[in-house]
Amino acid sequence: MPGHKTRHAFPHHDTRGLGRADPYFMTSIRQIYDRLLETIAVILMIAVTAIVAMGVIYRWLGESLVWYDEVASISLCWLTYYAGALAALRGAHIGFAGFVNSLPARWRMAATVFSSAVTIFFFGVLAVMGTQVVQILKGDTLVSIPEVSLQITQSVIPIASALFVIAELLRLPKLVVEARRGPLVDHELQTALEHGKAGKEIAP
Repeated sequence: MPGHKTRHAFPHHDTRGLGRADPYFMTSIRQIYDRLLETIAVILMIAVTAIVAMGVIYRWLGESLVWYDEVASISLCWLTYYAGALAALRGAHIGFAGFVNSLPARWRMAATVFSSAVTIFFFGVLAVMGTQVVQILKGDTLVSIPEVSLQITQSVIPIASALFVIAELLRLPKLVVEARRGPLVDHELQTALEHGKAGKEIAP
């Protein structure tokens, strides 16, 4: 019968196979991206620690590094921007999971997508405007180190903004699945509970 053929026109096993493959692929991409951002954040953290330690030691010896204040503030900004992208990928920024979870499933999904869309739009605009700022700063240099262009130091704005957008796009499919399946996971609470559990296991 025609109706019978229509029901079997698209085999169910193919659809399930695609559904299983896609999450694994996205998970692999997120893990690689997470490792990249984590490496950048660790390198910047080590650099900031070294710069601050040098500044303290030199002042303790009665000397002063001319470039310390300027370079230390810029390196801290770099760490903040790049670590922010990593936090976005891990869902570690402050959110309102409790409010979203109180919504019906349909509205919960809509709120999740809307939140990510607003974030992506904001950092997309920031990346564009940051690129324009970098172009305007052509020829300007650091006061304490004239050899270093401000285009290099301020390039963190468009680059980190683009990384933030990528992080949100990679995380969005997982968020949609969580919102459709049930309440969203409060990653801050989950992390706190895991640390508390680990502390209890270590304690004698």
